[in-house]
Amino acid sequence: VFPIDVTFTGSFPARRIWDVLDSEEVRKADLLFLCLHGGFGENGGLQALLEEMGLPYTGSGPSASMLAMDKWTSKMLFASAGIPVPDGFPVGPDEDGKVLEEIGLPCVVKPRSQGSTVGLSVVREAGKMKEALERAGTYGEVLAERFVPGRDLTVAVLGEEALPAVEIHPKHEVYDYTCKYTPGMSEYTVPAGVPEEASDALREYALRAFQVLGCRDFGRVDFRMDPEGGIYCLEVNTIPGMTSTSLVPKAARAAGISFPELVERIARMALERR
Repeated sequence: VFPIDVTFTGSFPARRIWDVLDSEEVRKADLLFLCLHGGFGENGGLQALLEEMGLPYTGSGPSASMLAMDKWTSKMLFASAGIPVPDGFPVGPDEDGKVLEEIGLPCVVKPRSQGSTVGLSVVREAGKMKEALERAGTYGEVLAERFVPGRDLTVAVLGEEALPAVEIHPKHEVYDYTCKYTPGMSEYTVPAGVPEEASDALREYALRAFQVLGCRDFGRVDFRMDPEGGIYCLEVNTIPGMTSTSLVPKAARAAGISFPELVERIARMALERR
């Protein structure tokens, strides 16, 4: 195991990461199992570097990783594949009036290319819009979209199989950074308590979203379901959490797949590409 310094913004010092990947021990490895979240580790940068170096790794390739991190481009691809998505568009720092006029309240304002809901705000008052745009803008380009009330659901994809949906019960209005990473701030129902028709639709949309981005091995697709049962795809996570208590392992257990078996299946899929 090699320590890799990570800055607060999620960037990796180039020299250090290169030294680690170019080491004899890593060069001899059969496979690199990626468990990095956000930034260079998940946006296709590291994946492109590994491809260039000829090092085998788990998960999606550079293009799919980049597309999944780009919330706007992936949203357009989902829509083109017939997957329902919330209405929205990229927005500049001074376009609060446009957001209020075309989307209305409540709405979601978030960075176009960030994970873990970093920089995300649910805006319910017109006077808070400017602040939300500025907050999201500290991370780059910004996306505004209609807020979908209702339930948080996620579907793990393993190879060509969609696992049982998981319902997330966050203590906050949305499954935000605090709810994701603070013990006790979220509870889960596995499998999700939704009608069979909705369960089938969630799994179908998850597979379609995974495929339209060109993802591989494993991942997680996040959804919201409104009170009328309408399903909306939010995003694809190409490197979801992989601790024994993370969402993908929870879904796997519901499908009769133990954590060691899950890890082995992901590794075998990656090794088959060598």
